[in-house]
Amino acid sequence: MSVAIVWFRRDLRLIDNAALDAAVQTGLPIVALYVHAPDEAGEWRPGAASDWWLHHSLSALDTQLRARGGRLIVRRGPSLAAITRLIGETEAVAVFWSQLYEPAAIARDHIIQQQLQADGYIAESHNAALFVEPWRVSTQAGQPYRVFTPFWRNAVTQIADVLPIAAPASMRFADATLSSESIDTLALLPTISWDAGLHATWLPGELGALARLRDFIDEAARYGDARNRPDVAGTSMLSPHLHFGEISPRQILAALQLAALGDPGWMDRVEPYVRELGWREFVHHLLFHFPHTTNANLNRRFDDFPWATPDTALLDAWQCGRSGFPIVDAGMRQLWETGWMHNRVRMIVASFLTKNLRYHWIHGARWFWDTLVDADLAANTAGWQWAGGTGADAAPYFRIFNPVLQGERFDPHGAYVKRYVPELAGVPAAVIHKAWLLKPSDQAAFGIRGVYARPLLDLAQSRADALAAYASIGRD
Repeated sequence: MSVAIVWFRRDLRLIDNAALDAAVQTGLPIVALYVHAPDEAGEWRPGAASDWWLHHSLSALDTQLRARGGRLIVRRGPSLAAITRLIGETEAVAVFWSQLYEPAAIARDHIIQQQLQADGYIAESHNAALFVEPWRVSTQAGQPYRVFTPFWRNAVTQIADVLPIAAPASMRFADATLSSESIDTLALLPTISWDAGLHATWLPGELGALARLRDFIDEAARYGDARNRPDVAGTSMLSPHLHFGEISPRQILAALQLAALGDPGWMDRVEPYVRELGWREFVHHLLFHFPHTTNANLNRRFDDFPWATPDTALLDAWQCGRSGFPIVDAGMRQLWETGWMHNRVRMIVASFLTKNLRYHWIHGARWFWDTLVDADLAANTAGWQWAGGTGADAAPYFRIFNPVLQGERFDPHGAYVKRYVPELAGVPAAVIHKAWLLKPSDQAAFGIRGVYARPLLDLAQSRADALAAYASIGRD
């Protein structure tokens, strides 16, 4: 009997999955396939935190499929060989999958599609991750955008229908005797127990994504005011669910629009969040059109920038949250504990690395890549290039975040710092972000010691050094 294969990758959901829907529409029995081939991602193969999430997301998808009478077939790569073997085992006539936009994935998928079509099979890819695919948005001159606002002004006109595709009402599945690897054998989970904080923070899978969305809808109108405050629950925290395709941006926008019924001002109040979905589109647009930027500056003028040679001890202190600057350290410890960091704090810690330490942004990009559960090559690349002043629509290099002022403004009560830097729990909010300025007797009284009594660098001097380095390569 002929079957249709649905090749799941980072579209680990049943709702609004165009590839799954296309397979169902054929009327053929379905084989749900996941191919584990991390080496095909090249040097940017998923990191440890991403692997943790993937394990639980695959398990959640398998549970959903089993509830409908099927299961997830897990094979090891290479992907083309695994798909070809499965076609032979099942007499499949069609393979459907969702688009990915990283350079290595694009090259691999092109080869697979060409080979399958040459062999006479239906081989279709579908959009699962974006409102508008990158090649559909360009300037009047036919060039890719490098600035967000005109990009989004163009892209948003192409979002005509955001009604998500419903999960299939029913699915027929192929022969249940097909062999499959156990998800456990993929060895995605850590061999030592460092993931307790991840378990306490997240529920991977489509159901977890939908629950997170429901919670956020109740607070979405506050997003514009609350999104910069790491001490409050002001963001959606949907980024890992979006990355693994457990939910789509169309589902999120549709949910916001549904909540707006009967409230004409609702969409205006949630517009800041919708723009963040637009930024997500923009960074995928950038990576698609400028694939070299995963490792190289988009702004080539910075190729001559005098980055400092990393001091292993200082880099380690930044990674481990021991810099002596409370909001920087709180962010880095939140990252290690939960696999996630508040966006405002991401900007602060990135500015500290690229400007106060003056280390090349790639050092930050690689650390985030291994420790973020939402490690996304497009977002990670664009975010670090933005912070370093080297990317599209980037913050000017001379815009240097002062961690003291940032902490006082966005964590005014010190609650965020005290949560992740408990050694400062007894320090008054008025001085918690600059405790080293207190006289030694006051530091002793508040229990301040070590790097919080004397940070690892001088902010004023490091700022001056960064500006001098910037001046050495001239102006924009």
